[in-house]
Amino acid sequence: MSRRKIGQEELMFNARGVARQSSLDELDRLIDLASLAYELDGIHSASKGEPAWPPLALFKAMLIAVWYDLSDVKLAEALDDRASFRRFCGFSSSDVTPERTAFVRFRKELMARGLDKALFDIVTRQLKAKAVTVKTGTLIDATVIASASHQDGEAGWAAHRTRKAVHGFKAHLGADADTALVEELSVTPGNVHDGRAGHGALPHNLTTS
Repeated sequence: MSRRKIGQEELMFNARGVARQSSLDELDRLIDLASLAYELDGIHSASKGEPAWPPLALFKAMLIAVWYDLSDVKLAEALDDRASFRRFCGFSSSDVTPERTAFVRFRKELMARGLDKALFDIVTRQLKAKAVTVKTGTLIDATVIASASHQDGEAGWAAHRTRKAVHGFKAHLGADADTALVEELSVTPGNVHDGRAGHGALPHNLTTS
């Protein structure tokens, strides 16, 4: 069965010529990817007639889902939109990224082979051996803020099934699951769906220690 070819994202540079990196780039260098690739080599989780996604890319996406507490739907949305996620998984900025169903099929294949917990444990042991602990668990919530005027072109109508629609903005707050401290804030027009904007409130860098 054929596999899709994906390109490694090049590091973006700021105005000073310094490479922009996240802690995911650091974690990528600390994990023994060769050993994971060997264990995953025989997995082809594509739907019938389609080329398969590289299994290592899908597994690294699963790591992101665990570290950032993302559902398959939100993982697919964030991977499509966020450069650091793409770079960690090996996708270039122009690559198409997997849909939710790809993660569902891949997880089933991991479980069928008894690799779901085993591979995550391998990564955890590798990071612990280097005194690295990944902080997990970020809660996302959205608060609607009414605009001063309906003529505000930057705002949008935030609809609700049981309440009157509000013309304004949404403040997407990312809070630590343990401390409830707000770590990131993303503001969008009110008509932007939470699923498309919520990942903007995810911390840009995972905390390692």
